[in-house]
Amino acid sequence: MGLEERVTDLERRLAELERPEGGSGEGASSEQGDAGPEPPVREGFWALEGFKEQLAQAGSGAREGGVLFTGAVGLPTGERYEWQYGELTDRLIQADWSDRADAFAALGHPVRLRLLREILTGRRTAAELTDLDGLGTTGQTYHHLRQLTAAGWLHSTARGRYEVPPSRVVPLLVALTLTTTP
Repeated sequence: MGLEERVTDLERRLAELERPEGGSGEGASSEQGDAGPEPPVREGFWALEGFKEQLAQAGSGAREGGVLFTGAVGLPTGERYEWQYGELTDRLIQADWSDRADAFAALGHPVRLRLLREILTGRRTAAELTDLDGLGTTGQTYHHLRQLTAAGWLHSTARGRYEVPPSRVVPLLVALTLTTTP
């Protein structure tokens, strides 16, 4: 592994360590390499049933229910992420939603979505990204990268490399999944 790759790996690990833990049951982890064969997907609503059991144990604060998102993702780059997040319905309904508009807006452009996909599949440097066809000028590409970074969908390292933060990989894929019709 070259020096730049080692520094990038250390920066990723440091960002993971600095990520706030806890809150409403959020967790993210990243590990390199192959974790072995994929486990079979169970039938039924097993994740939902487990979440409902936790809500019942939580008592009256969880009477209105909640939402749960979870995922175990392996990327073409060899990175693996596990993530889950649960939140109570009443907390979500009472929260100020306006502070979430920028995160949604950043995903609302085809070039930004393509940049995220390219970064998840291994194109990480600004040079690699600006060389892609169909993204516009170099200045336009940097504008989109800044928007994604400001909204938290990207993290920029000191060496002009970009990555989707570990705690955002599964949420990004969840957001994409929500746009498909089952």
